[in-house]
Amino acid sequence: MNHQHHYRVDVEWTGNLGTGTDGYRNYSRDHVIRIAGKPELAGSSDPTFRGDATRHNPEDMLVTALSTCHMLSYLHMATVAGVVVTAYTDAAEGTMVTEGDGGRFAEVVLHPVVTISAASDPARAEAAHETAHHACFIANSVNFPVRCEPRIVVASI
Repeated sequence: MNHQHHYRVDVEWTGNLGTGTDGYRNYSRDHVIRIAGKPELAGSSDPTFRGDATRHNPEDMLVTALSTCHMLSYLHMATVAGVVVTAYTDAAEGTMVTEGDGGRFAEVVLHPVVTISAASDPARAEAAHETAHHACFIANSVNFPVRCEPRIVVASI
């Protein structure tokens, strides 16, 4: 049975420097992202595209969405597999290529480091990544490869 889930995001461009978009260099790419009940996010474009490096950009947020979706799916799958996770970090990396006036992501590589309890099975911990990848809503929604190169660390007793 399919269930629909809806998400609302309000975005407001705040980059009018007085003359609007009358020239490519005459406006800021700054914007505010609002989601009801959550803190605002200050957004901009990547500095390569005249954005503010101190603000979140869409490319960073896409890589973040893939990393966190995989993590949350993984924690669930590890639990189901009887693996006790005690720590999880990821240093995810995305590669984007530009083509003409546009571009696209070529791939995202996740590099999770997962610490498991000494009583947990490292092979099961490793296998849970593949299951988690197939369960990740965001990874299932993109049209480029999302690879996972995990490292499992067994906690010392």
